[in-house]
Amino acid sequence: MAATSSQPQTSSPQQMHYIQAADLQGWVIQVLIANKTPPDHAATVAKCLVAADLRGVDTHGANRVPSYMERIRQNALDPTASPTLRQITPVVAQVDARNGFGFVAAHAGMARAIEMAQTFGIGMVSVKHSNHFGMSAWLVKQALEANMMSLVFTNSSPALPVWGGKEKLMGVSPIACGAPGGESAKPFILDMAPSIAARGKIYKALRRGERIPMDWALDKDGNRTDDPESALGGVMLPMGGPKGSALSIMMDVFSGVFSGAAFAGHVTGPYDPSRPSDVGHFLVAIKPDLFMTMREFGERMAYLYKRVVESEKMAGVDRIYFPGEIEILTEQNRSVEGIPFAEAEVASLNKEAQRVGVAPLKVSRVGE
Repeated sequence: MAATSSQPQTSSPQQMHYIQAADLQGWVIQVLIANKTPPDHAATVAKCLVAADLRGVDTHGANRVPSYMERIRQNALDPTASPTLRQITPVVAQVDARNGFGFVAAHAGMARAIEMAQTFGIGMVSVKHSNHFGMSAWLVKQALEANMMSLVFTNSSPALPVWGGKEKLMGVSPIACGAPGGESAKPFILDMAPSIAARGKIYKALRRGERIPMDWALDKDGNRTDDPESALGGVMLPMGGPKGSALSIMMDVFSGVFSGAAFAGHVTGPYDPSRPSDVGHFLVAIKPDLFMTMREFGERMAYLYKRVVESEKMAGVDRIYFPGEIEILTEQNRSVEGIPFAEAEVASLNKEAQRVGVAPLKVSRVGE
């Protein structure tokens, strides 16, 4: 993956406030507990949200807290619910999230998939009646910590038209997978949406007063727009035309149809507090040493890594990155420098803290 991208245009830049990861995680836990979330569940949710912020996936980090809390207040999400697990075969299980946090259900599902894979080489878990689970890469990382390869699918609320259509029908549902990298290579971590840009980036631009690239979305009248508010009222555009559309349908097949969760445009979005989301997930863990030793697998991954990052660069590219490597470097930097939040984002988060009597966020420094 080359270090080139299409960046949004900034219309009214805001001063950035930097918050240390430990302070942010502790603050999120307090807000969640104050909103009836059990402490162990709060710790899981907070860890996953802050992991996204550390990796630079700000669209799926702590800025999601206000929307989650509003869903709790409107009884659209049950923060007290604990997922239940049913074993189907020795290598297949299903989790019923019972309308609790998607983070908690997906974490339990991946833990079970890993456990089955450690014994049988592969484990598959389907999750139903769930909610938004944030950045998919944290589940890939959960598998990597157990030295496992993984597949992570989820469906989501309507945001994309199917190819040839004009109405919102399919979700901007991320496709994620991963594999350990061995001793001398970064792990492979893929986490991407089937749209040109993730829908969360539109919400981020709206919060920060930024414009968006003209090729991201259409407004309600079908015209290209750089206004995030108009884009949210319209549709996202699939990457690669019919290819992105087909990938979003695939996510619905494996995550929605297969699990018994909502599908075909009936998933409720995380910013809509009117009713339960009923999201579905599909999780697979695989032992890398099924066909060779772990050492050989690691050596082969290291060779692949070297071939990718040392391949000849096109004009204008300074460095080629392995999938997931930019996020690893961002995490290293933000672990030291702190996580940046715009003024409006800090104000929105502190409003949630004030609602429940939690102290405001501790800002370590203010800067560009």
